[in-house]
Amino acid sequence: MTRTAHDQFAKQYLEELLAYLGQVQTSRDVPSEVRQIDVYFVPAATPSTAPETLGVLGQMASTTGLFEVFRNPPTPVEIRTCKLKLYSLQGDLLRQARREKNSLGESDLPRLWVLSPSCSERLVNGFGAQLDQSGNWISGIYFMPEFEKTALVAIDQLPANLNTLWLRVLGRGATQQQAVNELLSLPQGHPFRRNLLEILSNWRVNVQLRQNQDEENRELIMNLSPAYLEWREATLQEGIQQERKQRVQEILKFRFGSIDEELASIVEALLQVSGEELTPLLLTLSREDLLQRFGRS
Repeated sequence: MTRTAHDQFAKQYLEELLAYLGQVQTSRDVPSEVRQIDVYFVPAATPSTAPETLGVLGQMASTTGLFEVFRNPPTPVEIRTCKLKLYSLQGDLLRQARREKNSLGESDLPRLWVLSPSCSERLVNGFGAQLDQSGNWISGIYFMPEFEKTALVAIDQLPANLNTLWLRVLGRGATQQQAVNELLSLPQGHPFRRNLLEILSNWRVNVQLRQNQDEENRELIMNLSPAYLEWREATLQEGIQQERKQRVQEILKFRFGSIDEELASIVEALLQVSGEELTPLLLTLSREDLLQRFGRS
């Protein structure tokens, strides 16, 4: 059940981020026996945000790719299953290109990114994976031989900075806890902050609702609690503000028959007035006085 909950979260989380850079498809079927890819990504010609905004994740998203996310370190068998998905998909894309009389070069074929909370030395060595020697990739990312087009990402080995934040949220233990705290410290207006907090909060709620909580789930709930508490408080405040806005609009409509463009333009300014002062002002000031006092100069 934990794996299922994590899969659902990881797909939604990566879809939210990668949608800024291109086309995202979750749970994509591949031919032969029915298998599903966690996340399949195709970069857009002109993404809506700069890939650099997503740091290393944006660097990975510079080419077509498969993202397979694990809550616990994968076994060799699970890695081979991921590679089978990759090769099945590559074959499907090549057949489609031939039908459409197009050509696909080696650089056009997708790469597999296996995102794991950690990777043992035995696992890395067993697949002949190595750190990048060109200086283009940070530590913690192990590449299999070139034509296998596969990389193992050991999330706990990634440097702790903004460039890796979006990947470290998918980690475990102290790695994830630190990443969630860093996410909370982002400016309130950050384009990804609010939606990601909501996704993390929903994940926490789903895990907490499960019966027979084990140590892993309790740790996850603890890691996600700061995000959940902030999101809940923000949602509560938004609800209160929305109720105030509705009340202001109802009073304006009652007094003046309708809310035209001029009255609508001062609603936000009226909401900045304290609750004790707001209702008397709305009930006593004339339309002209309200527009003069709260309208834009």
